[in-house]
Amino acid sequence: MALVKAGFVVLDCAEPEKLAVFYKELLEAEETDATANRVEIRGADGFRLAFRRDVNATPPSWPRPENSLQAHIDFVVHDLDEAERKVVELGGRPLDTKDAAGPFEERGYADPAGHSFTLRLITPTAPKQG
Repeated sequence: MALVKAGFVVLDCAEPEKLAVFYKELLEAEETDATANRVEIRGADGFRLAFRRDVNATPPSWPRPENSLQAHIDFVVHDLDEAERKVVELGGRPLDTKDAAGPFEERGYADPAGHSFTLRLITPTAPKQG
């Protein structure tokens, strides 16, 4: 048995209840615990996030260098356009970033509290044709 188990990715924010709603809707998650200063959720695939109240939280400014990347989450999706519509509908916003080099198509966003995250397209793998 592992001595240390994976826990939560915790995002500090001024209003954890509101940010939890954004991610619950985006990930089709359920709330697993809530206190006055923390809300925890778990997605259908088991991914767990927590949101901790910090009234002095300063949103990251990424990709600008000042107060840059504090935390970053990658989410994988089958349809970038559909996922982007959902993000914007829930109050997230696209970030102006250059396309990332590499084999993945991805887009950067900020949640309503300013934390950055990426939607990354799952590339279907087809069997090799002989």
